[in-house]
Amino acid sequence: MIQRLINSMVNLITNTFFRRIDVVGDENIPPDGPVIFAGNHPNALMDGWLLTARCGRRPLHFVANAKLWKYPLLGRLLDASGAVPVYRREEHQGEVDNSGAFDRLFEVIESGNCIGVFPEGVSHTESQLAKLKTGTARIALTVAARGKVAVTIIPCGLNYIHRDRFRSQVLIEFGEPIAIGDTWIQKFRTDERDAIQELTDYLANSLKAVTLNAPDWSTLRFIQTARRLYKPATAHLTPATYVELNRRFVKSWERSCQEPEAIAFRARVEDYQSRLEAMGLKDYQLRTKISVGKAFRRLMGRSILAILLLPLAIPGLLLHLPVGWVAAVVGERFSYETDDVATLKVFAAVALLPLLYLVAAFLIGNYFGLGWAIVAAVVFVISFSTSLWVIEAQATLLSSMASILRRTRLRSEIDDLHAIRAELVTTVRQLADRFADPDSPRIFTPDHFGQPGDADETN
Repeated sequence: MIQRLINSMVNLITNTFFRRIDVVGDENIPPDGPVIFAGNHPNALMDGWLLTARCGRRPLHFVANAKLWKYPLLGRLLDASGAVPVYRREEHQGEVDNSGAFDRLFEVIESGNCIGVFPEGVSHTESQLAKLKTGTARIALTVAARGKVAVTIIPCGLNYIHRDRFRSQVLIEFGEPIAIGDTWIQKFRTDERDAIQELTDYLANSLKAVTLNAPDWSTLRFIQTARRLYKPATAHLTPATYVELNRRFVKSWERSCQEPEAIAFRARVEDYQSRLEAMGLKDYQLRTKISVGKAFRRLMGRSILAILLLPLAIPGLLLHLPVGWVAAVVGERFSYETDDVATLKVFAAVALLPLLYLVAAFLIGNYFGLGWAIVAAVVFVISFSTSLWVIEAQATLLSSMASILRRTRLRSEIDDLHAIRAELVTTVRQLADRFADPDSPRIFTPDHFGQPGDADETN
């Protein structure tokens, strides 16, 4: 009962925080039998919540850092969800005893249940996968060698688009299953240390196949700008295509990074990006040349719809904007690392919202009766969804209006950037054709680049 309640709460949290959650490769997850879900770890507790919400297997027992149990409320929640505390050697001068934790994990797996592990050890914000700890391989091989159950590891790639931003997007990609069969078991019995390391390396390669990795953040930033320039204007990327295209660009850069033409192209792209930032513009605002009149007509249409929905959204805005502001402040000011900003925002919101609803329902019930308190609670829920839409729409409108004002004020500079962008689009498509992996099927065909809407980018 408690676990079902926690799972429902996790689903609500993830579906509210993220505007879109895409799942790829869920057909790789066995419908029954023990599974070890092994994921990358870029977003603190949010990673575990997403896997819980989307892996399709219940219950999912997570391996968690024992220091989280220092917080009484969080510790109780972790115990209720079936999490298993593990001590990190780095935090205890190498003197730890995790035998009890391993025994508990063996028990969970051999009973046919699933566990979630983050083999990198700790959450981080690096641009690539960190070196994996060997604990995941040790657990899988030890249980398999005991012979009571067959063990499967599923690599899980968590790919965030703005990881700590409310109403952003995320792609969860489940990779090819790693079955710990007779070959692995024989290697383990012959040479335990080598088998564990070999399986760890194999898992690392499997995780790299479902995550986005770049040598550093400046390279990743360049890759993302190049990908935006390459994409046809008429194409709409899903998170899965977005991540896959970025992966291909990273690999193409690795193949071409010593080529003078590629080096010169990167320098031009980074100069273009710097000029955009200096003018307060985004690349997508230069994709097409839209007249000021047409842009204002679009804005008016969206504004009218937002105004019509505003009466329904006002209660939600009045209730939830203060909570959102407090959550944002808590996330930014009290996080030790940037990887836990989203987690702290969620904790703040989850702590404040029930209290807020109880107070509002009590006041309404006290003055108008129980019936009106129930009606108000229903209205709050509907208003919450509407207020989210209105807030997102207003943010888009403000951004668009600012863009129009800049276009009218800085017309000559923007015309110059349009010309630079057109040259970069032509160059990146030529380089992509030259350095693309010939064995990989193309995401976009020549027909995509010949669409009428795409012509605006290169004229």
